[in-house]
Amino acid sequence: MKILLINQAFVSPDEPGHTRHFEMAKFLQSRGHELVIVASDLNYQTGQRTVERKGVFAEQVIGGARVFRAYIYPALHHSYFWRVISFFSFMFSSTWTAFQVKDIDLVLGTTPPIFQAVSAWFVAWIRRKPFLLEVRDLWPEFGVSMGVLKNPIMIALGRWLEKFLYRRATHILVNSPAYKDYMIAKGVSEKEITFIPYGTDVDMFNPHVDGSSIRSELGLQDKFVVLYAGALGQANDIDTILRAAERLSHRAHRDSEKKLKNSAVSVAEKDDEAGRIRFVLFGDGKERPRLQVEAERMNLSNVIFAGVRPKKDMPRVVASADVCLAILQDVPMFRTTYPNKVFDYMAAGRATVLVIDGVSRQLIESSNGGVFVQPGDDEMLAQTILELSKDSHRVQQMGQRARDYLVKHLDRRDKLNETLGLLESLVKKN
Repeated sequence: MKILLINQAFVSPDEPGHTRHFEMAKFLQSRGHELVIVASDLNYQTGQRTVERKGVFAEQVIGGARVFRAYIYPALHHSYFWRVISFFSFMFSSTWTAFQVKDIDLVLGTTPPIFQAVSAWFVAWIRRKPFLLEVRDLWPEFGVSMGVLKNPIMIALGRWLEKFLYRRATHILVNSPAYKDYMIAKGVSEKEITFIPYGTDVDMFNPHVDGSSIRSELGLQDKFVVLYAGALGQANDIDTILRAAERLSHRAHRDSEKKLKNSAVSVAEKDDEAGRIRFVLFGDGKERPRLQVEAERMNLSNVIFAGVRPKKDMPRVVASADVCLAILQDVPMFRTTYPNKVFDYMAAGRATVLVIDGVSRQLIESSNGGVFVQPGDDEMLAQTILELSKDSHRVQQMGQRARDYLVKHLDRRDKLNETLGLLESLVKKN
């Protein structure tokens, strides 16, 4: 089989971000198939160019996978209006680029953003090939729920496109069980939807990876490291992390003052638990400059913005943590989503502090691999992290249970095998 994927946010192992589609390409290649990818020439997290083009697109071969980098207007980190303009630019350039790929058997479209899925549908329709729609987030509902999508015309257009794609897709692939329920409520037939969670690479992320080099680089050898790895955007609610860090900073200061009054307290004893905690944020996004300014204003010496790392470095990054954070705004629609980073945390044998309700909470509670904190509750977040910093045995147990559950239920190799079976069935029916 030869599968054509249109995904403007495709990421190679040398870039920051999620590499699932690269891993899919490698997996299909090992099974005698090919996944050809049409991607943008910008990294979605950093907004930086990934390749120099000569014309509308540039062709790359990455780990044996063919990638066509199409033009996108560089405005991903500007206002929401300009982001939409950027999405439209890729919709048109990716359509033209996709027609340069010959002899395909199936077209895979992915959303969000929704406009690139329209490109995939159009290419499949013209070439009379099956169109598999992969839904990774519920757009435009997420944007409407967050309040970033307010224009009634854009909302109406987004919902019309959503229904249009659901009706015209040969089949729909979702990565959250709640997405399937959402679509059935929208009138999509259950038999036209397949739920396959992404899982993660259990060999790449594992408890034996050594993260000491990251700790040394950041001067964190003797600290309790709370890691957040991912986008720094509006949806991610990093402000709640900053407020929790401020609470712990104030507590550390108060405890230090109390201990200093007692001359019998040794220097080692003065290094209290709250003072050992460090929040380390790996990632980039539209909100990063504002968040850094805010952290400086709050005088947060316990928060480190560590920049971005390519995906190939992320196993060491996660291994440097004592516990890991996954957080989103307290928006009802976010209760439907599975953040990919949680799978990586679990595979690495790290306990997750989950500040997201819904299906992700069910996952963490089923695995006993972490603790849930109510979204937006910085006081509870600070207290939870402080308690975990005092109980290394509990933290290690949660990490081990998370790993065991992930290996049993969410090994990416198993999930890619399920995906391959779906692809083969759709091509066979055509």
